[in-house]
Amino acid sequence: MNILPPSRFFPPAETADADGLMGFGGQLSPEWLIDAYSHGIFPWPITERDPAVAWWSPDPRAIIELDRFHVPRRLRRTIGSGWFEVTLDRDFAAVIHGCATAADRTGGTWITPEMIDAYTRLAELGHAHSVEIWYKGRLAGGLYGVAIAGLFAAESKFFRMRDASKVALVRLVEHIRSHGYRLFDIQQLTPHTAQFGAIEISRKEYLHRLADALSQPVTFLEGGRGKGEGGRVKSEE
Repeated sequence: MNILPPSRFFPPAETADADGLMGFGGQLSPEWLIDAYSHGIFPWPITERDPAVAWWSPDPRAIIELDRFHVPRRLRRTIGSGWFEVTLDRDFAAVIHGCATAADRTGGTWITPEMIDAYTRLAELGHAHSVEIWYKGRLAGGLYGVAIAGLFAAESKFFRMRDASKVALVRLVEHIRSHGYRLFDIQQLTPHTAQFGAIEISRKEYLHRLADALSQPVTFLEGGRGKGEGGRVKSEE
C-alpha cells in the first residue's frame, strides 16, 4: 500500500532503485516539480552537460529535526555580533545564481540554466523561497528551497563571506519553525549539516512525515510574496 496518493507523473517513490533513482526525462515545469516534491521526489541532473532530467527519492533521506536544531557556539557569537542583515525573498535570482556559480562548483554545478529557469518560475508562483545574507549592502551568501504546505525542501546554499550560508540556515530554521512547518528536507547528510543535528531516516518514514506535512495549512510569508523581510538576525538558541 502506497503512503501518498498517486502522482500524476511518477511511479510511487518506493519503486526507486538502490541509488534512489526514479528515472529520466519529463519536464521541469511547475506542475512536474510540485508533483515531485509532494511525492518525495526531486530532480538532480547527473552532469551539467547532460540535458536529461534525473529524478530521485533516496533511501535513507536526510532531514533536520526542527525541534532539535543545534547552533554551534562560535556561530552563535557570529549571529549575536549583528554583522549580517538577513532578508527573505528579496532577491531569489541573485541567490540561485550565487549557488550555481559558487567557487567550489566551478565546472561541476548541477544548477543548470534549465534548473535556474525552473526554480525562478517556482519562486514567481510562491513555491520557492530564498534567504539572503547581506554585509554592508552586498550579498554575502544565502540559500533557497521549495515550500509546499508544511514541507520545506532545502536545495542549495552559497557564501562569499565566512559563515554567511550558516547564518542563512539558522534564520531559515527559525522562520519555518515559527510558521508551523513540520518537515525540513535536506536530501543528503553531509559533515556540514551533521554539525547542526541533521539525521537520516528511512524513505518510508520520510513519506509518512511528508504526508503529515502536506496536511498543514502554513505559508512561508504572511500575505504571500512581497518585497522581502529585513532585519538583523537574532538566534533563538
